[in-house]
Amino acid sequence: MTNEQIVKHLFSLQDKKFREFHLKLIPGIEMDKVIGVRTPALRKFAKEIIKAGSGEEFLSSLPHYYYEENQLHSFILSEEKDFDNCIKYVDKFLPYINNWATCDQLLPKVFKKQPQKLLPHINLWIESGETYKIRFAIGMLMQHFLDDLFEERFAQKVASVHSEEYYVKMMQAWYFATALAKQYEPAVKYLEEKKLESWTHNKTIQKAIESFRVPDERKEYLRTLKV
Repeated sequence: MTNEQIVKHLFSLQDKKFREFHLKLIPGIEMDKVIGVRTPALRKFAKEIIKAGSGEEFLSSLPHYYYEENQLHSFILSEEKDFDNCIKYVDKFLPYINNWATCDQLLPKVFKKQPQKLLPHINLWIESGETYKIRFAIGMLMQHFLDDLFEERFAQKVASVHSEEYYVKMMQAWYFATALAKQYEPAVKYLEEKKLESWTHNKTIQKAIESFRVPDERKEYLRTLKV
């Protein structure tokens, strides 16, 4: 399956009403770069590309033009079974990510099997100064290091990120809101001791209060910590 055939098929899946709706969710993406394909259809197509043996060729064909091509890239790369190959392709792809949706859809399954091997790469991404590398790094810490592998140094690393970028600050808030559900005692100290910037601090509380995973009595206490 060639890249031209892939793009042609994407247009065959186009939903113009969905396109108009989705454009509002991904500000900063040029209108002519959005085809308008729903996520379930993209996921299904990604599996078809992999099955056809065209996944590696597609992953090597950067940069893509269309937003949906980048979405496909995330879905295909998330299925890569070899850790070293996956890291190689992730490092090549991250500089081309230009929106939160593509960033957040990149969830390589192989990372779950070798999380300790992932840590040095997370450290590089989070210190890169690049918006979506940082967002991706925080997302990986949230996904793989908030349960049995949690260490407070990971929370400290997220808290130490200073950025004016909305999509970085939002991911920091998402991380700490999730930490309040999974690692409450160490996480709540970051609010009590005001270790987060004010916007991120309050957004963390808002997201935790909206979460069904945080008990009501803790939500009441969190409300008292707003700044």
